[in-house]
Amino acid sequence: RLETRPPNIEGKGEVTQRDLIKNCLRMRPDRIVVGEVRSGEALDMLQAMNTGHDGSISTLHANNPREAITRLETMIAMAGVNIPNKALRSQIASAVDMIIQASRLSDGSRKILYLSEVVGMEGETITMQDVFIFDRQGVSSDGKVMGHHCPTGIRPKFMEKFKLSGIEISEGVFGQEKE
Repeated sequence: RLETRPPNIEGKGEVTQRDLIKNCLRMRPDRIVVGEVRSGEALDMLQAMNTGHDGSISTLHANNPREAITRLETMIAMAGVNIPNKALRSQIASAVDMIIQASRLSDGSRKILYLSEVVGMEGETITMQDVFIFDRQGVSSDGKVMGHHCPTGIRPKFMEKFKLSGIEISEGVFGQEKE
């Protein structure tokens, strides 16, 4: 477990998220888990994910899966590296398989609202598709948000990676049986 550290009173000894991500790569990890990216460390995380660290995971704050991609682009720009938009988006589309969006609802509960797959690129746009969505059905008499998770009928491409890792998931989970 690696943790950031603020500088001491003399302004020395700071350990940043970027330092930790770069140093953890020297440890040859199978996966990298970063609690939350907020700034330029998003670039280091993206590079790690594109260099053989499949299954790595991090969190960021956004209102929906599409905005998560936009926020990621913004945070990468904070690293101070000038990357053309199309190249940056191509790197994101290559590194990120899925976005899981959780939200706190009006009743205070937290629910997964979207599981979206990053499919690839069309021109300069990152393409995505929802695999599961939370279908809100209303509010109960005691104020609880009612609803359920619904498959969209799309079988995500990342399932091939799951199979290669020995993880089998029934096709029926996605709302369709394989013929």
